[in-house]
Amino acid sequence: MDRIVYDRMAAHDSTHWWYRARRDILSDYLTRYAALPKGARILEIGCGTGHNLPMLAQFGSVDAIEIDPAARAIASERLGKPVGDAPLPALPGVARASYDLVAVLDVVEHIEDDVAALAAMKSLLKPGGKILIAVPAHQWMWSAHDVVNHHHRRYSKAGLAKAIGAAGLTPRKLTYFNSLLFPLAAAARIAGRLTGRDDSDDSPPARPLNTLFETIFRLERHAVGRVPLTPGVSIVTLAEPA
Repeated sequence: MDRIVYDRMAAHDSTHWWYRARRDILSDYLTRYAALPKGARILEIGCGTGHNLPMLAQFGSVDAIEIDPAARAIASERLGKPVGDAPLPALPGVARASYDLVAVLDVVEHIEDDVAALAAMKSLLKPGGKILIAVPAHQWMWSAHDVVNHHHRRYSKAGLAKAIGAAGLTPRKLTYFNSLLFPLAAAARIAGRLTGRDDSDDSPPARPLNTLFETIFRLERHAVGRVPLTPGVSIVTLAEPA
């Protein structure tokens, strides 16, 4: 990702509506569907500044990997121990068959060979282990945001399921989320394309709007995985060995 993306993440990951509500949604999703053992071993790959690590630590002992040095330093401080730097898809030096959960949250779209990356993650799992995957949805929503984040693609549900299957995994509870705000996001992308003002700035809006968006997004926490959601900005699933 461009340096500015990490800088914005470090500045806003504790206050931005998207980060805050998404953590709560993913926490509820894991509670309902991951069936993790007590004291689970968890690895987050591509943890950025480590803003998801406290949420994941509710479920067990957490390790993390981040290839950007500045973000890795922030994440290491948050985690209280060194964060690794093994790159995907090979993940050299990472112990195989060691984790109950591998989390890749808006990471897979950064990897050119997503199937190889998913297969490498599969090799890290203990028997019964799972991979928590979140990705951006809808290739037609491609924008400057995807460019500065160095994305290779956005996913359809079928496209993500196909990549997961090719890696020898089976997706469970695969669903859109961030659906309530999807019409607004889609309209903004279309308007940006029509006006030539395709802006990659993802800083939080004014506080009242930030609070409103967080409240709306968080409303989905009890629905994700339970009921079919309309198209959303993102897709989430738990993948397990086939």
